[in-house]
Amino acid sequence: MPARAGGGPTPSRAHFQNQLQELESRALGGLDIVVEQLERTLEALAHQDIELAEMVIADDDRVDGRYLEVHQGILSLLALQAPVAGDLRLVAALLHVMKNIERMGDQCVNIAKVLPLSGHEPPVRSEVLERLLKMGACARSEVSQSKAAFAARDIALAEDLVRQDHEINALNREIFRIALEIGDDQDTREWAMHMILVARALERVGDNAVDVGEQVAFVVTGLFREFSDSSHRSSAATAAGR
Repeated sequence: MPARAGGGPTPSRAHFQNQLQELESRALGGLDIVVEQLERTLEALAHQDIELAEMVIADDDRVDGRYLEVHQGILSLLALQAPVAGDLRLVAALLHVMKNIERMGDQCVNIAKVLPLSGHEPPVRSEVLERLLKMGACARSEVSQSKAAFAARDIALAEDLVRQDHEINALNREIFRIALEIGDDQDTREWAMHMILVARALERVGDNAVDVGEQVAFVVTGLFREFSDSSHRSSAATAAGR
């Protein structure tokens, strides 16, 4: 690292550090936007509110805008000064985090697009909806925790995301089973099939939160490792889900 005679960083280096810290702040702020989107998505789901679902879709521009802002900021920073060691790891991690944020925003939109398919008064089954909302609460908690773990560089907190992700995966399996056994009424079965898509989207939000946690370990240790194979699928399934 370039330094002056007194041992401190050069003005250009200090400016670089300040810009990098600001980009990290803007990136983690993207997780706050996802939490807001997820909260509105879950409210729309709870009430089968099509109008609110349309607002979620329209507001996805905020997530996309933050992704482009941070991505462009990182590219501009790299053009001015080449980061080394820990700074380089942070830059790489932020690029991954922003991609995860963009994907989580897309999953909220996917849910919002599914809700109108069953009409304004769908044949809601409480045993399915209750589990979906529990999944959503877990996913929201994961997103918030992933931000806290990254901000604090807390590997233990990041690894704890897997515990919540296991719960989301279990609920997803329960919803799938209930939907298959829900009965012979065509409208109800159609609604249940749509809710399977909603559950899949919520599961992907949780998976992406775990991915953010994995970047915490990378920033701290310089080594990338997956926390749990259960949060990942085959390459073909992952490509389809993401």
